[in-house]
Amino acid sequence: MLVRMTTNTTNDDGNPARPRRRAPAGAAVLREDVTEAIRAAVFEELAAVGYARMSIEGIARRAGVGKTAVYRRWRSKLHLVLDVVSALAVQGLPAPETGALESDLRMLYEVTSRALRHPVASQIIPDLQAEAARNSEIAEALQKALREGQEGVALKIVAAAEQRGEIRTGLDDELALDLISGPLYWRSVVIRSPKLPKGYLASLARATAAAIKAL
Repeated sequence: MLVRMTTNTTNDDGNPARPRRRAPAGAAVLREDVTEAIRAAVFEELAAVGYARMSIEGIARRAGVGKTAVYRRWRSKLHLVLDVVSALAVQGLPAPETGALESDLRMLYEVTSRALRHPVASQIIPDLQAEAARNSEIAEALQKALREGQEGVALKIVAAAEQRGEIRTGLDDELALDLISGPLYWRSVVIRSPKLPKGYLASLARATAAAIKAL
């Protein structure tokens, strides 16, 4: 393949400039800002119409790009959604460092509750859960996103509590994760309670800390 060369006689300092290579003709350069616009459009489109009615055309229109820009990056809406949902798993949440198990849990619950009750998330998660019952690839990606997003933080909280001597060493990590994450997901995602009772997060953090200490 021929690569064209351009020559500048001088640079900004007035010195002879080196020839600059152009990208090969026809090379596809995927702009990151376009990619991020498409990813954002996926969340908005899922919240607006759901997975079943979502289309590449709708995503492209919402992102302000052509369909070709989407197909250059993902070959179908399934692969697009799988990529976006899977990316949630690696983003993670910052592990609280308050110096005590109960207050660490309280902070985690406040952050997680706000995220789960966001209008976009509250529409997308139930819809994808319904699709997961029919599509094993979506089920795997959704489980990975929801589980790993919480697991990394929860286990750091448990490890920090062990180091401080608040809980015994060698706890069952799976059971600890269930105790930490289960109640809030049950109320926010399964039951979809419109509003948490006053003082619920503080009571949940206190009860969960006591349960973990009793293991």
